[in-house]
Amino acid sequence: MSYKPEQFAPYMDMDESCFAVVRREGSVHDKKLDTKPVGYFRDAMSRFARNRGSVVCAFVILILAIYAAVGPIVSPYGGTQYDNYYSYALPRNGLCVRLGLGFWDGCSSVTANQQTYDYYSAIPGAIVEASEPYEQVVDAGRKNTLYDLTIDSYAKVGYATVLLTSKEYEAARAYEQEQGVQLFYPVIDDSQVKYQVNKGNANGWYLTNAKGVAQRDENGQLQDIFLRDENGEALYTISKMNGAQVQCRVLYSEWYKYQHGHEASFLFGADSYGYDIFARLALGARLSLVLSVLVSSISLGIGIVVGALEGYYGGWFDLIFERIKDILWEVPTVVFMSLFQIYLAKKVGVIVTLFFAFIFFDWIGESSTVRAQFYRFKGQEYVLAARTLGAKDRRIIFRHILPNAAGFIVTTSVLSIPGVIFTEANMTYLGIVNLQSSTVTSVGTMLNNGQAALSTYPHCVFFPAVFISILLICFNIFGNGLRDAFNPSLRGVEE
Repeated sequence: MSYKPEQFAPYMDMDESCFAVVRREGSVHDKKLDTKPVGYFRDAMSRFARNRGSVVCAFVILILAIYAAVGPIVSPYGGTQYDNYYSYALPRNGLCVRLGLGFWDGCSSVTANQQTYDYYSAIPGAIVEASEPYEQVVDAGRKNTLYDLTIDSYAKVGYATVLLTSKEYEAARAYEQEQGVQLFYPVIDDSQVKYQVNKGNANGWYLTNAKGVAQRDENGQLQDIFLRDENGEALYTISKMNGAQVQCRVLYSEWYKYQHGHEASFLFGADSYGYDIFARLALGARLSLVLSVLVSSISLGIGIVVGALEGYYGGWFDLIFERIKDILWEVPTVVFMSLFQIYLAKKVGVIVTLFFAFIFFDWIGESSTVRAQFYRFKGQEYVLAARTLGAKDRRIIFRHILPNAAGFIVTTSVLSIPGVIFTEANMTYLGIVNLQSSTVTSVGTMLNNGQAALSTYPHCVFFPAVFISILLICFNIFGNGLRDAFNPSLRGVEE
């Protein structure tokens, strides 16, 4: 576009008087940025926080870890206390019992014949609810009398026979008077026991025929077969060991409360040994989590050293270690761990043996990950610039390459934790590794012990199975969230 001179004529006569100087207070400069610089890890955590599924799983993992840490502490059984009388006791929640909700109350429904009904009716509190008797035709037209019962799995323990010293017996008698409860009951005269199953059974205190059916009196009450003295008074003790001990018969629910200061009530039920599943599961979870984290950490350390040397130097060092890893990778894990358990467990212990067996294999994957990252970054411009400026190999490895690969390496290590937990559970479930003792157990061991009673007492398997399922799912989702957050290619991408 061209302009004619006459267009500027009105402005030609302007002088200094036509202008005024405007002064500003203070210095003139660019405005300061209000936002702070965002670093790599802060940006990664910001993107991780936007992944709601991974955040939820992180909180779930934290809750499970807290449960594993404090579960045996808050439980009155501590994970090491067991009682064979309460083996396979059903889960019971005190709140559900008080509210009368009809579930999670330690009770079960059974159909019982006349002998079983008589047996439970002789135990205080064993039968919570009973139907009217009805008949069922069986083979050859024979009829059975049946009852539909609701049985309290804690009360059905009934009576037990105990041996006490005279001092212990007197102390228990004093407790009876102080608390106003009855611990001791008359002992049974074994010579009057006709039903073979009741021989030596503290609950078989009533008169039966040879088939076990109770012989009731005219009022329908059970007739006792207690041992009596010459005056016809029932005896509560039998002298043993030349008077050093006395044999007594106690109501076990009250006796347990006398010994431990609380009544038996297992939130998740009890296993075949009478251990509290709530406390034992926490012990097993503690072992699995600590073992997996230690194995992953040590394997990560070994993998970083070996993988960094392989990826940075390459050549013959890389070639030799890759062939070694190929050979170790082809060794069957089950066979190798079985050999470790056979030849090493007796010397250093089962847990230490399992620990070394895991590290023997786990570092291979970690080193391969680190090696791949070093091959990826060692040819970058900033590495070449550092080498040109005279940086030593150690500085290049630990100050330039490793920090840039740290995100991917750490997330891979986190994802290896559920792999260790799953493998440990498999080994213990299959019985290749035995971690069952009074002080140690694992989730896989609990699953192995509970499978024999899966159809009758499914709670022994249900709670360990739910725990390990939630733990593995959450660890995988959490690890995937970390992997996506630390992936540089996703920086700035809104999900």
